[in-house]
Amino acid sequence: MRQFDLSPLYRNTVGFDRLFSLLDQAVGGPETQPSYPPYNIERTGETTYRITMAVAGFSDKDISIESREHTLTVKGEKPAVDGSESKLLYRGIASRAFERRFQLAEHVEVKGASLENGLLHIDLVREVPEAMKPRQIAIGTAGNSAAQLEATAA
Repeated sequence: MRQFDLSPLYRNTVGFDRLFSLLDQAVGGPETQPSYPPYNIERTGETTYRITMAVAGFSDKDISIESREHTLTVKGEKPAVDGSESKLLYRGIASRAFERRFQLAEHVEVKGASLENGLLHIDLVREVPEAMKPRQIAIGTAGNSAAQLEATAA
């Protein structure tokens, strides 16, 4: 049987948890490979999510976040550094430019972002309009409709 790898779709979407969990269970997708910058997507509440990206070495001025048409784009670019002051002997902290895109489900909006201790936190919330939320329907008693039918027949 042919194996389909759905992990790229799963890790770049927010708010489609149930759909991709079912697909992952049906297909049994492999573990995802880490990419730059590493990130986590977590569900923090019933309708809230948080994307956390490890962006060590980047300041808030080096990072831009844009949300457009169900796509969240995070870009990071450090300005060129003049190397005349010091010579770098070993580079262990990556400072290359990056661009990461996340597909957002309908009604998922970015509520805010913060940068602390080298971690960029992007908070998301899913706000479904009242007209689309499930609602309870009252059930009438059968005795009332049967009495009306008898009265009409007589």
